[in-house]
Amino acid sequence: MATQNLTLFADTDCDIRPEVAEEYGYRLISMPYTIDGKEVFPYETEKTFNPHAFYDRLRNGDIPKTAGLSPEKYISYFEPELQKGNDILYVHFSSKLSGTFNAMNIAIEILKEKYPERTIHTFDTKAITGLALVILKEIGKLYQEGKSLEEILDVAENDLVKHYALFAFVDNLKFFKASGRLTGLSATMGTILSVKPIISIDDEGRMDAIGKVLGRLPALKKIMDYMDKLGDDVKNHQILIVHSDAPELVVKIVELIHKKYGNDLDLTIEPVNPTAGIHAGPSCLGVIFHSKRRVL
Repeated sequence: MATQNLTLFADTDCDIRPEVAEEYGYRLISMPYTIDGKEVFPYETEKTFNPHAFYDRLRNGDIPKTAGLSPEKYISYFEPELQKGNDILYVHFSSKLSGTFNAMNIAIEILKEKYPERTIHTFDTKAITGLALVILKEIGKLYQEGKSLEEILDVAENDLVKHYALFAFVDNLKFFKASGRLTGLSATMGTILSVKPIISIDDEGRMDAIGKVLGRLPALKKIMDYMDKLGDDVKNHQILIVHSDAPELVVKIVELIHKKYGNDLDLTIEPVNPTAGIHAGPSCLGVIFHSKRRVL
């Protein structure tokens, strides 16, 4: 039984598709991007997302732009639930990666004045893409079990955020170069043929380039090395593979994971959402797993 009088929200930067949101009890906030002068709200203005077609456009030279939401847009998501007498818990992607949360805070202050009897809670996953999705799913399970808000937040903050890690490789850093959202390596490094930067998300929710390898297959093996070093009871927790249209690499990493941890795994595969994918670029792959900590 879901927690009473509490509505969950999540955003599309967390790789959560509408059917997954519905499964776990979330209302979905769409993070927009602009391409060819057209503003797109994933799963709103365009009801479906075709990863192959989208990432092919990036390969062919399209450079979409991302943008935050306005306070009015946040209000349009939240207010209907407050009008119903529900409180809100918004589980969102890392506040270190976007200025959109300034608008969110303005919206919340406006709504608190208008609905003083209601509460709006926000929880920062300190993550993005698949790492955020794994945390969202675990929170969704607690919500469906009827756990109190305090219990949900305690587990989320003291367990989930600290004990899942993401390691990924970037195929070409030119996409990150425009956004300035990646630290640790020169953006030009990733433009050198065959050099694949390895990235992670730190305890504060920042993306860091932590090393580099030559070639895609060595990058996958490096990710497996991180799983071996940091993994904590990996096979009995969620394992998530995210990719920006790299199906052949997905096959290979699945093979490596099964060889290491066996076939009886809670393993899922998701496409990287378009707004995060604009910064990561095509042909990237990451693995999320239960870990001793987020970073080495």
